[in-house]
Amino acid sequence: MEITVVQSDVTEIEADVLVVNLFEGITSPSGAAGVVDSALGGLISELISDGEISGSASELTLIHTPNSAYPNFKPSRVLVAGLGSSKGFNTDNARKISAGVIRKLRAVGVQSAATIVHGAGIGDLDASSSAQAVVEGALLGAYRFLKYRTTDKQRKSDVAQFTIVESDSAKISSIQTGVDRGIAYSEAEVLARDLVNEPANKLSPADLADTAIRVATENGLDCTVLEEADVTALGMGAFVGVSQGGPRPLKFIHLTYEGDKPNAENNLWLIGKGITFDSGGISLKPGAGMGKMKGDMGGGASVIAAMQAISRLKPQLNVHVVCAATDNMPGGSAQRPGDVVTAMNGMTIEIDNTDAEGRLTLADAIGYAKSKDAVRIVDVATLTGAARVALGDGVSPVFGNDDELVNAVLETSEAVGESMWRLPLDSVTKRQNSSKIADLKNTGGRGGGSTTAAHFIADFAGDTPWVHIDVAATSMLDSTRGWMTAGATGVPTRSLIELAMKLAK
Repeated sequence: MEITVVQSDVTEIEADVLVVNLFEGITSPSGAAGVVDSALGGLISELISDGEISGSASELTLIHTPNSAYPNFKPSRVLVAGLGSSKGFNTDNARKISAGVIRKLRAVGVQSAATIVHGAGIGDLDASSSAQAVVEGALLGAYRFLKYRTTDKQRKSDVAQFTIVESDSAKISSIQTGVDRGIAYSEAEVLARDLVNEPANKLSPADLADTAIRVATENGLDCTVLEEADVTALGMGAFVGVSQGGPRPLKFIHLTYEGDKPNAENNLWLIGKGITFDSGGISLKPGAGMGKMKGDMGGGASVIAAMQAISRLKPQLNVHVVCAATDNMPGGSAQRPGDVVTAMNGMTIEIDNTDAEGRLTLADAIGYAKSKDAVRIVDVATLTGAARVALGDGVSPVFGNDDELVNAVLETSEAVGESMWRLPLDSVTKRQNSSKIADLKNTGGRGGGSTTAAHFIADFAGDTPWVHIDVAATSMLDSTRGWMTAGATGVPTRSLIELAMKLAK
């Protein structure tokens, strides 16, 4: 989809459909909707009076406007999008409405559409933020993973041209800034979705590494990929142990963006879990639903994808991305429950359950980051089913040892509409990870599963400011929800991008 910004009167835009909006309770349209209403001889007002248009949230009303009937009005059709109540209207609302609009346009075969910026009028939103939300809603809401669909002959094609129109020349620059950011954020999240949606036989650790190399090459980044011999020499026994049961070679990926090269300590490390397929290992998962375990690299996908946008937006911050990529398989050489492995930092770990593998890879990834003088660490992982039990599939639990960094993560997640909630790291739950034969176990039992997993990772973060985001429940959805389409959501890619931008200020 090509997205452009133009200064124009909405009545002069040549497009298949012009999108305007209406808040609930409005009986006399104003702004762009008012201009269109006037050009159409009060047609929108008449439809409001008749009760056909109410302005309720996500209501979409398509009006045909043939040139023979309205010779001074160039768009072929008008789509009136209901915004709901103006009270509390925010960028999430604008993003959701834009997603619904783009799917409606595709359903009726529209190829070119123009829209005003939702919420930048009486919605009282900043024009740049509103434009960014509209673009994100359109690009993410239109997302479909169709790579392997070959027989769907009746499928409607995507909207090819999407124009944002504004009559006030003073707002054009601000809107363009928002559009550029929206494209960068959305393209990154689409990359993350594509990676998570790939079947496991099509996405190996080597393929994930190749994606990181491509992102680096296209955006002027440094990329290092370590092999098994390299990580073994570094002492990453926890990571290597996970990889033992499968034939596909592990890959340890490190991407580097230097936005403040003279100040190496001004850094942020984004660490993503990269299990390209998780069978559970010898502690084998049930067969039902195991196919979704192709997405157990959702954390790795999000950090690699975020780096694509970060490198394009160029914050004054040094950002490092790390992903320890491997399969977790039950082959003859797989590690066993009861084994003891030694992590890069020298801590010993009793393997209580081989299906608690993600935290083992994160332990060594964090050890690596700390060996490189990491100042702030944020890890992202599809880590525990307990995350869904605790908060459902609409909110990602967050843990951390530094209030300032935790608050920054929560603020940025709220800004982009990727909900998160902080859970505590209490001393009672921490004891559940105690081992009688090693420094700690890799599981703490059923109670407080997300918390015991976070405690495990916290032991490796130590005193370094650190945040853990568990996206096990939010990384994939069974049905479409606003701009998050069924399948991979890409969460929390845009939160990570926003965090980098925030920390650079």
